[in-house]
Amino acid sequence: MKIGIPKEIKNNESRVGMTPSGVFELVKNNHTVYVQSKAGEGSGFFDEDYKSAGGKILDTIGQVYAISEMIVKVKEPIEEEYQYIQPGQIVFTYFHFASSECLTRAMLDKKSVCIAYETVEDSDGSLPLLTPMSEVAGRMAIQQGAKYLEKPAKGRGVLLGGVPGVQPGKVLVLGAGVVGIQAAKMAAGLGAHVTIMDVNMKRLRYVNDVMPSHVVTEFSNEFNIRKHIKTHDLIIGGVLLKGAKAPKLITREMLKEMRPGTVIVDVAVDQGGCVETTRPTTHEEPIYIIDDVVHYSVANMPGAVPYTSTVALTNVTLPYVLKLANLGWEKATEADAALKKGLNIVNGEIVYKEISEAFEFEDVLA
Repeated sequence: MKIGIPKEIKNNESRVGMTPSGVFELVKNNHTVYVQSKAGEGSGFFDEDYKSAGGKILDTIGQVYAISEMIVKVKEPIEEEYQYIQPGQIVFTYFHFASSECLTRAMLDKKSVCIAYETVEDSDGSLPLLTPMSEVAGRMAIQQGAKYLEKPAKGRGVLLGGVPGVQPGKVLVLGAGVVGIQAAKMAAGLGAHVTIMDVNMKRLRYVNDVMPSHVVTEFSNEFNIRKHIKTHDLIIGGVLLKGAKAPKLITREMLKEMRPGTVIVDVAVDQGGCVETTRPTTHEEPIYIIDDVVHYSVANMPGAVPYTSTVALTNVTLPYVLKLANLGWEKATEADAALKKGLNIVNGEIVYKEISEAFEFEDVLA
């Protein structure tokens, strides 16, 4: 199969769809891999590295799309990329369709085969291709939150770990999934007081077992959330509904109950955000302020640490890329139930119900 690795063109996105070691494995399996020139530079991988691995370098993104049967990338195609996508072409990437009707309609029109990393699902309900980026984003959420709590960034001026004689900062984590666990781990490591909330008691029991005593658990409901937002300095939104829009756990009017300088890091922004006032931002302009509450909602947080993120992503995507390349998408998804759940749009039809429900697209649900 002819496989294309284009350069990411989303704002400040320095990750790349595959490392040279991944390209080497594909070439070893008799596939041809076309890499756009300088696609990997942001992650520390250069054209010579890809050539040494057996890849072929092409100058432009248009050339990569035109020659490739499958595109492997990191972020969803943005508007200027739509023109390059071909009918029947496999596009394997993070799509997060439920957060963008424009993207969904564009891919329906293109009649491509859209396989979303974030909905590939193992039999135990885990999301193997989303997990490593959720781990990165959860850890980064605390780094960024701590930075924007500083007074020059309009935060409360609180040091999360405190110092002797001064109480540590308080972190509220909404969701005890991968993002929430990693955020709680980082915050606890800094010495902050952490409250983590979820509606899944099994997850809360797990957190209670593995976290130190200054991480406390509480059942998530509106009453409890309203209680905690009044006293916590940093709020992490880590709620995920597979393939669907995130629930709005914090409304606009609830911002008035927070103290000025409170920071919200909404990691759920890729799925529309779990805060009503969330809107996607970029690494170039990461924050905005509403009612004296600092909002950080960068939609590609792991893109800020591209080397770590690219290696972690290739580690988990490569086995699925190999299956798709070796067998073709139809046989590969028939043979692998986890990969089949990654199918979102096929030849102009939605095949993942949460997407159709997000936009009431019942007329195009296969």
